[in-house]
Amino acid sequence: MHATPDSIVTDQNLRKLFETARLPASRFDHEGHVRLAWIYVTSEDLPTAIGSYCRDLQAYAASLGVPDKYHATITWFFMILVGERVEAMPEADWETFKAANEDLITSGKALLSRHYSSDVLRSDTARRRFVLPDRNPTLQSAEK
Repeated sequence: MHATPDSIVTDQNLRKLFETARLPASRFDHEGHVRLAWIYVTSEDLPTAIGSYCRDLQAYAASLGVPDKYHATITWFFMILVGERVEAMPEADWETFKAANEDLITSGKALLSRHYSSDVLRSDTARRRFVLPDRNPTLQSAEK
């Protein structure tokens, strides 16, 4: 049974629905990806959050019948950026974090293209495991 959008209220509920593959796909757009990344990063240290989120994202994609949609490099890239931004405002709730970091949601492709060529992002290697940026090697410079 899937939850209705109105029943997804708290960060804890959203994470539980995601972890158990009961989150409706309609609720999992790019902003949903970033919000869940924020939830994981604010509840675990970054290396643990990356591992947990990657595992849960792969399982979620498989539950939707699209396991090939998972992309390790893109996932890690955004997890690292979210982690860096959370450090700057550790007490912020989601709405505050989102308002201060709107580029993570509205300019995701532009952030990626500053650091990665399309050839790298299309590669099987980048899909399977994290690959360092080939354009701008420091993810820190992805700040707003």
